[in-house]
Order: sequence, then structure tokens, then C-alpha cells
Amino acid sequence: MAIDAPELIWHNGELKPWQDANVHVMAHGLHYGSSVFEGIRCYETPDGPAFFRLGDHLKRLANSAKLYRIESPWPMDEIEHACHAVTAANGLDSAYLRPIIYRGYGSLGVAPSADLPVEAAIAAMKWGAYLGEEGLAHGVDVCVSSWQRVAPNTIPAGAKAGGNYLSGQLVSMEAKGLGFHEGIGLGTDGLLSEGGGENLFLVSEGKLYTPPAAASILSGITRDTLITLAEHAGLEVIEQGLPREMLYFCDEAFFTGTAAEVTPIRSVDRRPVGDGTRGPITHMLQDAFFGLFDGRTRDDWGWLEPLRADAAEGVMPQLRLVN
Repeated sequence: MAIDAPELIWHNGELKPWQDANVHVMAHGLHYGSSVFEGIRCYETPDGPAFFRLGDHLKRLANSAKLYRIESPWPMDEIEHACHAVTAANGLDSAYLRPIIYRGYGSLGVAPSADLPVEAAIAAMKWGAYLGEEGLAHGVDVCVSSWQRVAPNTIPAGAKAGGNYLSGQLVSMEAKGLGFHEGIGLGTDGLLSEGGGENLFLVSEGKLYTPPAAASILSGITRDTLITLAEHAGLEVIEQGLPREMLYFCDEAFFTGTAAEVTPIRSVDRRPVGDGTRGPITHMLQDAFFGLFDGRTRDDWGWLEPLRADAAEGVMPQLRLVN
């Protein structure tokens, strides 16, 4: 999906023109994937623009950086302010945000030197449904990939790091090359893991199943949201290892993620899931999820954080607008 480039981006403490946010070609993060990032959505609500679980996303960003020993010069409260600032400065009522913290230019060793600079950027842009608006309503066609997800104790799947997504690229590229919308990776134990960039849920006999954190998944924030909404609706949610054949036996299936939101799966390996349409439980959970942003679902969990419209006015001295 092409980027709808906004006017401004936050880069290393400054709001600057989008095209001026440059990275040296010898940056450590480019060569070795030493970056951590988040995907965050700001939704247009009846009470104005609001970020969805911004604090939870930034907590995971901090944890990912901690795991890879990336010392950010900007504490998370400044990153949070910058998320507000770049969204407000671009005049966006709804947006997809991509904060990234990465090792910059300075040395070429695989193990970064102590004085290697760390940089950061936050983009806020318009971005629609990751797997298509049609997919949200009618479902997507997926396949089980020949590529397995990373094994435990190799690359930590629980961190949202740039290098991790080489695995997802292989899964997704293979699937798209075969004519599918997305692929599903298995773990090294042959059990279900996740999609190329999404968590996976199955519905069977009225119960909701999802692979556990130990299945080499990124335990997504949208995944956690759907578990909460499902339990709130009285559904039993079971996190356990799931064999591949569950994809063919289940009544419904769907993906979740900040980009994918809640996307039904209508077929797997060219076999229909259920009757090949969006199932009733998937539809109900979609309504509950999107209802958070149009007022149909009460936010009892404090997940929505209103956009501070004045955030771009230089409240913090190190945040300045570059002409």
C-alpha cells in the first residue's frame, strides 16, 4: 500500500518536512535491522481524534528497545508528546503512526559500539485497511506458508524489532505470489503461529481460540483488545497450541493487528472457512471493536486518548518546527 505522505514528520526531536527526514546509508539499523518500532492508530471519534492504546504501544516500544539495549535519547513521555505533535501538525483527524527508534551511523560491527548514535522518527499519515476495505467486510483468502516462524531463543518474537519482519516478508511475499491476500506461518513445532504481520483467531463451536505467546508470536495489542472484548461479551477464550487442521475444521477465522484491525478469513489453502463468508462471531467482535471509535462500544478500559490539538505549539523546548 503506497504511503500518502503528509507535510511533516518528527525526526530526532524536530518537526521537519517529510522529504528532509534522511538516514545515512551506512546506518547500523539499515545493515543489521537494529531498530524497534510501533504501529499506532488515531481514530476519528464523536469526541474528536483519539489515539488507541497509545500508552500500551509505547510501553512495548520501550520494552523492545530495552531487550536490544537501544538507549533512546528521548524518554517515552517525550515520544508520546511527539505522537500528539506530529498528528496535530499535519491536521489529521485519523492517522496511522509509525514511531521508530534505530541505531544510526558510526560503526559497522555487528555488536554496536557504546558510542553509536541512536535516532528516532515518528510518521503520522493516512492509511486505510491493511488487507483492504473489501477484506474487512467479506474476508480474505490465505494460505499456510512453507516458511516457518522463528524458533524460540533465536530472535525474540515478543519484541517488535525491524529484523523480525524479514520472517513476515517471506510469509507474505510467498502468499501474494501464489494469489492469496496473506500467509500464515507455522512454528518450528508445526503448530499455528501467526500471519505475516497479524495475530490469528479461530472460532469453533462458539469458543474463541488463539495461539499463545509461546507460539513465536508478537502478542499484539489488538489481539489483547479482542480477547478482552470477547470475554466481555461472554465468549470463552482459549489460548493454546493449535494444529494446522484447526484452520480447516473451524467455523470462523480472523486476523487482528493495528494495521489489519479485525479482518475475517474466508478461505485457507483454497478451502472455505465455514460457509466462506464473515461469520457471526467475527462480525460481532468487529462491531465491538470499531464501536469503540464511533461510540457504539463504551470504552470501559481507558483505551482512547484524545489528541491534544495544541501539542505542536512547542510545549516542550526541544520540540521545534523546522522551516
